[in-house]
Amino acid sequence: MTITADDSRTHGYDDLPRLMQLMTGDEKHGPAATSTLDVLWVLYDRVLRVTPERRDDPARDRFLLSKGHGPMAYYAVLAAKGFVPVAWLPGFGLYDSPLGHHPDRVLVPGAEIGSGSLGHGLPIAVGTALGLRAQGLPGPAVWVLIGDAELDEGSNHEAIAFAGPAALDRLHTVVIDNSSASHARPGGIAARFEAAGWSAVTVDGRDQEALYAAFTAPHPGRPHVVVARVEPKNA
Repeated sequence: MTITADDSRTHGYDDLPRLMQLMTGDEKHGPAATSTLDVLWVLYDRVLRVTPERRDDPARDRFLLSKGHGPMAYYAVLAAKGFVPVAWLPGFGLYDSPLGHHPDRVLVPGAEIGSGSLGHGLPIAVGTALGLRAQGLPGPAVWVLIGDAELDEGSNHEAIAFAGPAALDRLHTVVIDNSSASHARPGGIAARFEAAGWSAVTVDGRDQEALYAAFTAPHPGRPHVVVARVEPKNA
C-alpha cells in the first residue's frame, strides 16, 4: 500500500467534493452517490464507533451500505477517515482496482457487506443484529443505509415486519428519500416503519445537525429509522 502526502493529512467534510472528483470514468451514478454524502459524513464523523484500527473489533458498530449504486461518496468518506488510501480513488471502477462500482467487503477495508443488489441490506442488518444479540454483545449498533426505491422490494418489508416485534433496538436504518420509489407508501415512508413498531424520524437529509439529532434520538426497545429527504434524483 503506497502512502502519499494526501493519505497522511486529515480530511474534513469540505474535502469530500475534491475526493469524489478524483473518481472518474463511466457509470458513476453521481446522483445516487451525492444523495448519501451528508448522511455518511455525519455517521462516520460523529456517530459510528468504528475506526480503521477497530474495523475488526467485535465491539465495533457495524455500518452496512445497502444502497450500493454509486458508492463514490462512501469511498470518499472512507478515504477521508483513513480506511482506504486516497491514492486508490483515481482507480475507481478499473479492472484491477479494489474500488468497484459496487463495494466488495473482501476488497474494501471497512466495508461490512458486498452491496449493489438492491433489497438485501436491511435483511442482512436484521440478521447481524440478531447475531450480535445471540453472541451476548449488546453494545454494538447496527446501521444500514438504504434507498427509497429499495422499499419496492418485498424482502425489506419482511425485515421491517420482523425487526419491530423482535425489539431489535440496536438496529438503525437510514432511508435516503430522493423520490426514486415506484410505489408510494400510504402516510409516507416513516409510517410504514411505525406500523411495524419502529421508532421513526423524518428529516432534511442535507441538514447535518438535524441528522445528528435524529441519529442519536433515544428509542428504547424499538429499532429506529431515519428518513433523510434529499432533492429528487432527476431534479
